[in-house]
Amino acid sequence: MKVYISGISGFLSINMVRYLLEHDYHQIAGIDLVDFTYPERDMIEFTQGDIRDKDAVHKSMVGADLVIHTAAALPLYTPEDIYTTDVVGTRNLLEQAKEYGVKRFIHISSTAVYGVPDHHPLYETDPVQGVGPYGEAKVQAEEVCNEFRSDGMCVSIIRPKSFVGPERLGVFAIFYEWAADGKNFPNIGSGKNRYQLLDVADLCDAIHACMTLSEKTVNDTFNIGAAEYTTMREDYQAVLDEAGFGKRIVPFPAKPVIAILKVLEALSLSPLYPWIYETAAKDSFVSIEKAQKKLGFAPKYSNKEAMVRNYRWYLENKDKFNGNEGVSHRVPWKQKALKWAKVFF
Repeated sequence: MKVYISGISGFLSINMVRYLLEHDYHQIAGIDLVDFTYPERDMIEFTQGDIRDKDAVHKSMVGADLVIHTAAALPLYTPEDIYTTDVVGTRNLLEQAKEYGVKRFIHISSTAVYGVPDHHPLYETDPVQGVGPYGEAKVQAEEVCNEFRSDGMCVSIIRPKSFVGPERLGVFAIFYEWAADGKNFPNIGSGKNRYQLLDVADLCDAIHACMTLSEKTVNDTFNIGAAEYTTMREDYQAVLDEAGFGKRIVPFPAKPVIAILKVLEALSLSPLYPWIYETAAKDSFVSIEKAQKKLGFAPKYSNKEAMVRNYRWYLENKDKFNGNEGVSHRVPWKQKALKWAKVFF
């Protein structure tokens, strides 16, 4: 089987490449705007290109039996880039997959499609209503997937919670840097809310299940998240405990903090986008019962274990990415105003 991965240079995809190689999949191809700079470069067919470019997709997908679609423009990108990548790019991939007779298409969506819900846990049958350009684009991308599914393709849609693990930086790198520097860390709200995460290794297991189980089983939509999680304050405290400086998660009232972050956002000084800071003090967890029953999904890592595992990887590798900042998960996000606040913690 030849597996094709969009966004193959990303955090999820490099973990998936390694997972596939460990499971004896040796025909792996993919496309990404960003160069594939990992040691596995010689083990894959890599095309540096854009999924919005139909010609690049046409050339790079030749011979594929299965597509894993991970490419996406994240919320820190411009609204135009988000729409054209996440919606138009998804359609380009599906059209090409259909033309080539690809057997299965696995779309990595997001629980952002649920918007700001009024209940928990969230089920796959709950209404979808994206908030902001990213959430809206993810909803529209799923609509494109459903269109091709209705036309006879086998299309798995996976809605993962925020996932962490080796190679994950982004907003988590800010927290890990503070922990490694022996700082307390501010929390938006009391931290008593339950905020489910996910280890990337468990996500890879779910993707593999969609690759190997019967088409009738996997031609569906699945929530994927950790089975074990406590409160946000307690789960994040596990990283500070691992750091060993005796530091704590420090709660701050949510409303004034959000108001300050909105001002900083307007001044381009906030390290966080609205979706993060407006939901950080609220419950956020999904039911994984459907995936457990249909896919045999059995997550190995709790929130705490996933975050500590990611933190240990950060400590081992932080010298490699010092000075590199950006808007993707594979580089640290800019701290902006938080750099000034750090001195007080």
